[in-house]
Amino acid sequence: MKVLVTGANGQLGRDMVLLLEKEGHAVMACGREQLDITDQFQSNDIISTYHPEAVIHCAAYTAVDAAETDVDGAYLINATGTRNIAVAAEQIGAKLIYISTDYVFDGTSDVPYQEYDNTNPQSVYGKSKRAGEMLVQSLSSRWFIVRTSWVYGVYGNNFVKTMLKLGQEKPKLQVVHDQKGSPTYTVDLAHFLIELMSTEKYGVYHASNSGACTWYEFTQAIFEEAKRIPDIDIQAELEPCITDQFPRPAPRPRNSVMDHLSIRTNGLKDLRAWREGLRDFLKEIHIEQN
Repeated sequence: MKVLVTGANGQLGRDMVLLLEKEGHAVMACGREQLDITDQFQSNDIISTYHPEAVIHCAAYTAVDAAETDVDGAYLINATGTRNIAVAAEQIGAKLIYISTDYVFDGTSDVPYQEYDNTNPQSVYGKSKRAGEMLVQSLSSRWFIVRTSWVYGVYGNNFVKTMLKLGQEKPKLQVVHDQKGSPTYTVDLAHFLIELMSTEKYGVYHASNSGACTWYEFTQAIFEEAKRIPDIDIQAELEPCITDQFPRPAPRPRNSVMDHLSIRTNGLKDLRAWREGLRDFLKEIHIEQN
């Protein structure tokens, strides 16, 4: 299949492009230098010229705390930019996959969120990503909205890399134990997106690695798995804490666990357990570093 990927230099985008190429798809990888999604004319021109059968829209404004003061910047990329991609893809009849987020929910539910639950984003980032969802739904006819959470991969900065670094440098580390979610390894998400892309099963999907944990439990697992790898010397003693001890500009959902209802009801393959993904990621970065 002929595929165009936006945000191709990002954490998910890099793995997306590599996997698509590995599986024999023709790929146009568009980072910010190749495609400014906020430029409507350029978006139309590049997408109509390449004429992909599918567009995987990974480009996004993801600086959650910065978005609280840079409201226009967040909406320019996540809403206006997404509109530009949606319109351009629709004009050539391409399928559109829009990557969204658990932040479209307020995090107050006692149970995992399903795809058709009411959204109620609390942060500017979450609101701007929800705006992108609404534009995709109203402007596209062949769309997939894929909400994911707690994403990490080999390329770019992320929570797992930060914890590995701090775990080797700090004697003690406090990590919040009252926010619950599902970590997602970019490679596993990319595999799912390729499977989804080949179908006509349009709609909203929740896609994260299976299972759930708190950030503290995630860090525990990172340290436990890292100790099995040579050259990683975890020193830090881990302590649980609460969100209020580390106030941030943007509110975080206390519960962002998402139920994979659409994956099940559409007969698609669910993502594996989050700890299995973590294990493979740690092996991968160990290989990269050596």
